[in-house]
Amino acid sequence: MSDQIVRATAAGAQIRAFACNTKELVEKARQAHNTSPVATAALGRLLTAGCMMGSMLKGDKDILTLQVKGTGPLQGMTVTADSKGNVKGYAVNPQVLLHANAKGKLDVAGAVGEGFLTVIKDMGLKEPYSGQTQLQTGEIAEDITYYFATSEQTPSSVGLGVLMEKDNTVKQAGGFILQLMPFAEESVIARLERNLSGIESVTGLLEQGNGPRRLLGILLDGLEPEYTDTLPASFYCDCNKKKVERVIISIGQKEIQEMVEEGQEIEVNCQFCGSHYKFGVDELKLLLKKAAKK
Repeated sequence: MSDQIVRATAAGAQIRAFACNTKELVEKARQAHNTSPVATAALGRLLTAGCMMGSMLKGDKDILTLQVKGTGPLQGMTVTADSKGNVKGYAVNPQVLLHANAKGKLDVAGAVGEGFLTVIKDMGLKEPYSGQTQLQTGEIAEDITYYFATSEQTPSSVGLGVLMEKDNTVKQAGGFILQLMPFAEESVIARLERNLSGIESVTGLLEQGNGPRRLLGILLDGLEPEYTDTLPASFYCDCNKKKVERVIISIGQKEIQEMVEEGQEIEVNCQFCGSHYKFGVDELKLLLKKAAKK
């Protein structure tokens, strides 16, 4: 099944819900950054959350950024997403290796450590919205649940999971976000809590062959879910050589002049997708001329 996000409401719009499967996009990120298993799991969870939170944005040009900065060996992660299901991201130390945690699972919390989650929404206004909360567990899902509760005052339940194959490729990945509206009735909240209590893991449900729609059907059982729409989710980076040229020009004449004088080809790598862009001396001379006109 191709990666997709399914959006729904339930209990007469007292709940809004999102679920996605992200195996392909998380695997693409793993390949782009050559991430270790624990880094794949951590980044995969944040990418999964990012694509769902991005789909909450209204405008075509709105951009969401999630930044995790922690004391653990992973050091941090950055993910950006748009409203169309496109997401990209990277880990600062993608090759981090850790022993399994006490439950025998990948130690994402140990890799992340203590720190902060920052959520930035650029919606074309004069200043982007920015909210920051302290990491609660470093497991990502709980940290985003806490962010929604404290920064957006929206009671939420977030589930995220990445399951690895023995060859360290991605076997399953996906997640859900359930949010209660301010007018949610106690009986609705109680039913939702009962449904959630029966969920052991997102990847376990995905392994059983449940796609996003069926995942929401299980989570919203007895709450009359209404599926509003489905959109594709993908790991997509909009970088290109022209954009990289603009970045080089922005660093100024002095630095570009020094590159020209060294007489060597330079290579610029995109942090988000790992693409490489090379610039020869003649190209650098042209960029120097453009910088001089600034």
